Amino acid sequence: MRFAVRKALRASLLAFFVSGIAAASASASTSPVVGHVFVNDNTATTNTVAAFDRHADGTLTPVPGSPFQAGGAGTGADIASQGALQQALDGRYLLAVDAGSNQISVLRVGHDGSLSPVPGGVVSSGGSNPVSIAIHGHLVYVANASSVGPNYTGFRLGSDGQLHPIAGSSVTLPDGSQPGDVLFNGDGTVLAGTRVSTGLIDSFRVEDSGRLDAAPGSPFAAQGAGPFGSEFRPTRSDQLFVSNAHGGANNGTISAFSVKEDGALSSIGSSPFADKQTAPCWVEITHDGNILYTVNTASSSISTYAISPGGSLTLIGSTVFNDPTGLAPEDARLSPDDSSLWVVDSGLHAISGFAVSGTGLHEFGSSPTPVPAGAVPAGIVVN
Repeated sequence: MRFAVRKALRASLLAFFVSGIAAASASASTSPVVGHVFVNDNTATTNTVAAFDRHADGTLTPVPGSPFQAGGAGTGADIASQGALQQALDGRYLLAVDAGSNQISVLRVGHDGSLSPVPGGVVSSGGSNPVSIAIHGHLVYVANASSVGPNYTGFRLGSDGQLHPIAGSSVTLPDGSQPGDVLFNGDGTVLAGTRVSTGLIDSFRVEDSGRLDAAPGSPFAAQGAGPFGSEFRPTRSDQLFVSNAHGGANNGTISAFSVKEDGALSSIGSSPFADKQTAPCWVEITHDGNILYTVNTASSSISTYAISPGGSLTLIGSTVFNDPTGLAPEDARLSPDDSSLWVVDSGLHAISGFAVSGTGLHEFGSSPTPVPAGAVPAGIVVN
């Protein structure tokens, strides 16, 4: 009986995948390609990265040859982090966490969206269970989220795409910290990281050597349970926003911090700011620094905030996905022109897309688009 149920489920998922690709291909035949979307599939045994042509009408179609082998292994299970896939050096490379093999893979991006492995581009992450990558120029940091001995570890990225560990760069965290996101500010002088389980935020001043110097008072209280996704304001390297995911039903919040030159954090205005949704986990900010989006995983919705010049947030409203059942939306990324927002759906194993109009979001009719069979997507890049 259980075999029959599993067989029926696999058949229904396959039908969903095939029908979604067919519908997208039919629509995209008359819509020009304006960019690409890449997703870390986090597939078990052999990890892959899926690549899609992004069309002007919001449809996605697989790039020929997709998915592309990353080189390491995924977990085949949700890794619950922000930044599991990042682009580097003006989009020439993608860096993907291989959480199942404790590695980082580097892939070269072709003009047509195709991906090819960099020779020698698969390296140890410097710990166990890598979940998030931060990049500023040639400097790279990885958050390793193992329950025992989690850490942040630094690398230099060569122009050839090869990663080289920075001696003495690893910062070990207390067991059970569960780092969920690691990121640089805009000028690369500060690195921050969230500790989901213990409600703390790490902040470091980045030395010329690439090593980290803890900010006075670090780690800082997150102002809410489960600090998770985070982002520095693109137009202000001294403002940091962090989602607090574990406040309970309809009780999520977003914290806003002012960041001093030495990396110390202080609260902005009446932070934290109410989200009125459940489990705000992922944060994305428009390139002009005026609008913040947070993806509410348990509510299957996206909240929109206006950001004041001083960094205070005003909740504009929340947009529910067209079909929220079982979606589990996670990591999000805006297109370079802020005209569309793309979200990884770990529950449905798909990608949702929204047109951005002012402060409004409108899900594309072709959304969601299935990712390859066997993928449990984590991390997204849009170019």
